[in-house]
This record gives sequence, C-alpha cells and structure tokens, in this order.
Amino acid sequence: MKLNHNNAGLAAEKIAETFLVNRGLKLVTTNYHCRFGEIDLIMQDGKSLVFIEVRLRSNPRFGSAASSITPKKQQKLINTAQHYIQQHNINLPCRFDAVLLDQNNSAHVDWLRNAFET
Repeated sequence: MKLNHNNAGLAAEKIAETFLVNRGLKLVTTNYHCRFGEIDLIMQDGKSLVFIEVRLRSNPRFGSAASSITPKKQQKLINTAQHYIQQHNINLPCRFDAVLLDQNNSAHVDWLRNAFET
C-alpha cells in the first residue's frame, strides 16, 4: 500500500510517540482538536505537560522540518494549548517540543525540547 500524505503523517506521529515513550514521557492524548487548531501529542515529562508538534519532511526542497513551524503555526499551537489547559483545569508547568523527521524512519528523529516559548 502506498502511503498518502495523511497516512505518512500518522505514521510519523506514531514514531514520535514511541520515541518519546522510550525516553520516559507518558502519553496523555493524541491529536487534540479545538477551534484554534490541533496538537499532535500531549505528554507528561516528570511534572511538566508537554505539547508536541510532529513535523515530517521527506523533501528538503521545501525547507527543513524545523523551518515549517512558522510563527503563525506557533501561535496556533499556543492558542490550542491554552484551550486544552483551560478545558482540563491544568496547573502544571508546560512547554512546547517538536519532533522532527526528515524521513518516515525512526532512525532519523530529532527531538527539540522547548522548541519555542509563549
């Protein structure tokens, strides 16, 4: 079966989830949606809640996976995270991480802690 864009994205998210669980993070939820946008993974790292953006780039012609997290995308993630925090009455330190994949392969994973700040 040929992977379409959506399937490749879901596979990348699963690779990221497994990668992070293997490093001690605990999964809270996947693909949190609200009117502001979507957060791929929400995990707990010790006493911190971590909002994680997973980016897959298979073609460097269009820029790196990291460069695809634009200021506009960051603001959408911040707004979505704030919505999640309010809806779930969260009172924990929070951060934004990014998991970058240049190929849909677990051997090519970059984890950026504190990828950006609010």
